[in-house]
Amino acid sequence: MNFETIAVIGAGAMGSGIAQLLVQNGYHTLLYDADADALQRGANGIGKRLQEQERKGRLNNAQYLAALDALNTAADLAALTTANLLIEAVPERLDLKKQVFAQLDGIAAAGAILASNTSGLDIDQLAAATRRPSQVIGMHFFNPPPRMPLVEIARAAATSDSTFAAVHALALNLGKTPIAVANSPGFAVNRILFPMINEAIYALSEGVAKAEDIDRAMQLGASHPLGPLALADFVGLDVTLDILNALERDLSDPKYRACPLLGEKVERGELGRKTGRGFFTY
Repeated sequence: MNFETIAVIGAGAMGSGIAQLLVQNGYHTLLYDADADALQRGANGIGKRLQEQERKGRLNNAQYLAALDALNTAADLAALTTANLLIEAVPERLDLKKQVFAQLDGIAAAGAILASNTSGLDIDQLAAATRRPSQVIGMHFFNPPPRMPLVEIARAAATSDSTFAAVHALALNLGKTPIAVANSPGFAVNRILFPMINEAIYALSEGVAKAEDIDRAMQLGASHPLGPLALADFVGLDVTLDILNALERDLSDPKYRACPLLGEKVERGELGRKTGRGFFTY
């Protein structure tokens, strides 16, 4: 399938990052958010990052202008009817995502594919919220989408081969490495990554080492580009807690139970980079 117009629903960090990736690769992109202020912030952020790419020589002037021209904002969902791929990137809550998928199903063109950027929620439940389950799929980008090379592609039980092939081809066209993962809680990356982050938090709470040294140990001893505690701060400690809670609930396994220290920090509003304080101060 040739995706002539792609819509991104949700203009936060992930949604705006996906939209930036798309326009940099020549795709006409519609960015939508129910919050008009968030939509404006997302579009402004894309413009600033594209300008920075030009300043650093990663985009020439023609590419920069073409990317800006490829981006349009949409004030309401009805404006997304021209898209033949719609990528949902709203907060990681199953009830919200199901509501969005039902709304998208009602306005999207008959042949349009509905993809979710969820990091591990149930694609079958999202598909069940629509009348087109064969055209629903998980397409999980990583933060920041323009830079991170991986895309996890998760099929629902009813996802068609043609839907999978189209999304797989798009990921390749965007310069990404797509991998197929089962529709299982956390997919592959989060199921492995977040228990490691959680164990690093336990190590900190039990006095194994200071936060700086725990991160330095994993960077120098395991060749991680970013330590697990700094990574949690980057993701957001509230998001980290939500993911661990979801893994424990959906896999019915206490090994995913969040360290109490993580919950305490979230209760205090120490959420990481976005609040200026988490395991480190920014």
